[in-house]
Amino acid sequence: MIATDGSVCSRIAANRGIELARLSGGTVYAVYVVSTEYFSSMAVDFDRERMHEALRKEGCKAVSYINEIGELENVNVETILLEGHPADELIRYAEEEKMDIIVMGMIGRTGLDRLILGSVAEKVIRHSKVPVMVIKEKCDS
Repeated sequence: MIATDGSVCSRIAANRGIELARLSGGTVYAVYVVSTEYFSSMAVDFDRERMHEALRKEGCKAVSYINEIGELENVNVETILLEGHPADELIRYAEEEKMDIIVMGMIGRTGLDRLILGSVAEKVIRHSKVPVMVIKEKCDS
C-alpha cells in the first residue's frame, strides 16, 4: 500500500513503492485520504461542499500519478480514496485489507512544528500493526 497526499515527498515514496512492487511482483494499493479533520471547525457559511470536492480532485490526481508510474513499470495499481482522519484511515484500511507493508513519504518536521502539527507518518508508524516503510528524503513540497 502506498499512502499519498500528492506532495513531492509522497511522489518520491510512490516511486520507491512501485519499484518494491515491481521487484516482488506485488499489487500496489494507492491510497489517499480526504481529510475531514478541519471541516468540523469551519464556519457555518463556509462552502464545505466546494472544499470537499477540491480535496477529492486532489486525491484523484495523487492516486492517478501512482497509477501512471505503475503502468510504466508494469505494476498493477488499484486506486482508493478514503475519508476521515488520515492516519486513522490509513491504519484501518491497511489492517482490514491485510496489506503487507505501508509505504509513505515524510516531511522532516522538528521541534514546535511537529508538536503543533503532528505527523501522519509518525502516527502511522506508532500505531500500525502493518510494517511501515517511510521514505524521508530532502524534498520541497
